[in-house]
Amino acid sequence: MANEHILIVEDELKIADLLRDYLEKEGFRTTCLHRGDTAVAAIRADRPALILLDLMLPGMDGITICREVRKFSDVPVIMITAKIEEVDRLIGLEIGADDYICKPFSPREVVARVRAVLRRARSIEAPQRLVAGYLVLDEQTHQVTAAGKTLNLTPSEFGLLNVLISSPGRVFSRSELLDKVQGYQFDGYDRTIDSHVKNLRRKIAEVLPDQDIITTIYGIGYTLNT
Repeated sequence: MANEHILIVEDELKIADLLRDYLEKEGFRTTCLHRGDTAVAAIRADRPALILLDLMLPGMDGITICREVRKFSDVPVIMITAKIEEVDRLIGLEIGADDYICKPFSPREVVARVRAVLRRARSIEAPQRLVAGYLVLDEQTHQVTAAGKTLNLTPSEFGLLNVLISSPGRVFSRSELLDKVQGYQFDGYDRTIDSHVKNLRRKIAEVLPDQDIITTIYGIGYTLNT
């Protein structure tokens, strides 16, 4: 992961500088933008390995940026938001963000999140081709098809489906999925998994509208139907 490029889109200069200093200390290259309306063009021009994206920005907000970026890229996105903006955080996940960080945050936690998201976005060792019903997941190409049609999944959605399809019929708790997909566990982040499941169901249902692929086991978690 050394020398990978992280784009920081944050209008609070002190926060942006803090993130830059910690990430560069860990060997990452960084670019800081302080306005939202410059972000999409910058991402198109110089595809970063990951984006740290503030929710509230001058010119264009983080939700709009994420929505625009998802039209042409599956680059991992970690949103930075205030704790009081829970609804906006969940909207961010629904339109394609991979994770979120709440202000105030520990810079070390941010670095850990960045590393975890990048790890799951990379190719998996000993890649496999996994099949469950109409679903086919190729770990080498990071592609998923449903009834022969390609699904456009974010890295988090791909990771979630990869865990479920590897053990069809097994019930995974939210905390298990959070640990396997996100690479860490923190109190209050279980709803991240709920948002990713919702997005994954929606994308599968667009191709397989009559198939109940992912089942909620109330009070426990989720399972993939065979």
